[in-house]
Amino acid sequence: MRISTRSRYGVMLMLALANNYGRGYVYLKDIARGGGMSEKYLSKLTILLRSTGLINSSRGVRGGYTLAKAPAQITLKEIVDVLEGDSLLVDCVKDKSACARASICASREVWVLLGGKISEVLNAISLEHLVKLNRDKIEETLSPRI
Repeated sequence: MRISTRSRYGVMLMLALANNYGRGYVYLKDIARGGGMSEKYLSKLTILLRSTGLINSSRGVRGGYTLAKAPAQITLKEIVDVLEGDSLLVDCVKDKSACARASICASREVWVLLGGKISEVLNAISLEHLVKLNRDKIEETLSPRI
């Protein structure tokens, strides 16, 4: 299983907004530059994230993007689900009629279990948690080693 560029960039975008939460709007060009991402690509992601109420936008000189709610209230699962659709590994997990063998397939149970675990982990990690983890990583990198 691979997480797409869409989700990776979306999480980085949301992390940048979470890092600036409460300090006003952030320009997309600054997020793109800081993360080494395409501003054009990020702008496509903001459409989805805004339409589902995860971010707000404002036009004008003081415009940009900000989180629509506190980082503690947004999970990675919400972000990934918006950008990828649901986090199911195979179609038959959601819809048994997608496969004629679904009712007798032992491997389907593995995909159900695995998908549930992935969802559980993504749901347990908030943007607030990711901000703290990111700050710890930066401090670890900057602190002198003796």
